[in-house]
Amino acid sequence: MPAAARYEARAPILASTEDPGRPVPALGAGWTAARTNDNGSGRVTMGAATRTDDGPAPDDNGARAGTSERPFASSWRRARLTVDERVARGRAARSSAPRSGHARFEGAPDRPDPIAVLEHQAASRVAELIPIRYGRMLVSPFTFYRGAAAIMAGDLASTPRSEVTVQLCGDAHLSNFGLFATPERQMIFDINDFDETLPGPWEWDVKRLAASLEIMGRHRGFSGRDRRSVVKECVRSYRERMRAAAEMRTLEVWSDHLEVGRLIDEVGQEVEQRRLSKAEARAAERNVARARTRDSLRVVTRRVDKVDGELRIVGDPPVIVPIEDLVTRGSEWEEADRLIKKLLASYRRTLGVEHHPIEEFRYVHAARKVVGVGSVGTRCYIVLLVGRDEDDPLVLQVKEAQASVLEAFVGASHHRHHGQRVVAGQRLMQGASDAFLGWQRIKGLEGVTRDFYVRQLHDWKGGADVDALAVPGATLYARICGSTLARAHARWGDRIAIAAYLGKSDVFDRAIAAFSAAYADQNERDFEALQQAVASGRVPAEVGL
Repeated sequence: MPAAARYEARAPILASTEDPGRPVPALGAGWTAARTNDNGSGRVTMGAATRTDDGPAPDDNGARAGTSERPFASSWRRARLTVDERVARGRAARSSAPRSGHARFEGAPDRPDPIAVLEHQAASRVAELIPIRYGRMLVSPFTFYRGAAAIMAGDLASTPRSEVTVQLCGDAHLSNFGLFATPERQMIFDINDFDETLPGPWEWDVKRLAASLEIMGRHRGFSGRDRRSVVKECVRSYRERMRAAAEMRTLEVWSDHLEVGRLIDEVGQEVEQRRLSKAEARAAERNVARARTRDSLRVVTRRVDKVDGELRIVGDPPVIVPIEDLVTRGSEWEEADRLIKKLLASYRRTLGVEHHPIEEFRYVHAARKVVGVGSVGTRCYIVLLVGRDEDDPLVLQVKEAQASVLEAFVGASHHRHHGQRVVAGQRLMQGASDAFLGWQRIKGLEGVTRDFYVRQLHDWKGGADVDALAVPGATLYARICGSTLARAHARWGDRIAIAAYLGKSDVFDRAIAAFSAAYADQNERDFEALQQAVASGRVPAEVGL
């Protein structure tokens, strides 16, 4: 049987036997469940039976208790295809999903109301914070786009796909890439947000990233020609990096990453070729130096004070609210210190090593903190711990993990714990991950049990200043983001099939540039719809926070 024939499209995912009592999120009008196949979880079929990798029941923190019943590898790997078969698989996909076909985007006539999609998300979030979310989305079409991952997920579901699956970031816009430290204290550039991660079509991440560059270019006043050039540079970089990965050995692909020294070298090469000014190069070096200062000690200096001899996170409502100001009198959370210490012990078990630095730290204080744009309204806390003394702080972020916005279109994760889903996706896609990355299931302040993941708040964190990018810098940044996304996809997905599908020409590059322009138009219409919804009083907005 030809390689391509083994991977014919299967029926839409409608339900999951992983957790029969857990419904798949309802689809909005005009959205239909997407097809998917080699989702890394085994066979996908119609109706009640979706994946065949039903593993052991989860433990009390939502994690699988073992792995003996899980498949050894994703379906295409288990098929043990030869290189030639994988190449054939990718080339055959050009027939069912021509590369030029990715250029088209038209919102369906019965496309869901974008404000209704946002309102649906708001229903499960902290009500008093929702106006802040809308306020941040109102700043510009670009900030709207950052908060509109759920809207775009529905739009992407009807676009062409090659039926080759990777681990998706799920929200791969340009502000979700940046600098951070590895456990070995190297600084690398990589994707840094995985709230929406799930296996799915690789094209969706590419389109999310490319459209964000087009929208950023409009925000910055770039010409249409320059915007198209920036987007094409991103996609070209993705394509060429994927083709390079297709020629690499397996362990080379899994260990490949962009260390900051190589990034600065790229900047230097751009200066030598007169595509980047010396001033822009110095700005890049300052950004790297500034990122090295963004750590727990800096957070403590800016956000912590001594109260009655104890370190306490200083409130700045509604953005930062100390835990004691959130507790309802008479609830079990009146003993917050005891509960949080117990939860930290449970989180410790998800870190996966016998001994860990977390064991030397003790809990001091916690607060709720509003973060990002799209995440506003989800429950997010910062937790202050100290090690050898008060000059040895560690600040953890404990962030709620809800169902991925992709779940309605590619099916539920085999992880029953959404925090574990985020952590697993992050570890698959990043060149190196935070040593404190773990998950927790918490009965919260409202008495409802929810999933969370845990990481360091800041560990040499840095990124591009979107409001300061000029065309040369944006072009370089697009190239770096494109190659970084390709590295992430190549680790788990069939890099050889994707590379064969993309080919040597720029057909796909041009198609995605056209898609990005069309989707940026749609994003502007959706942004205007939010403006109108706020003006009419349909939704509340609080700006400036």
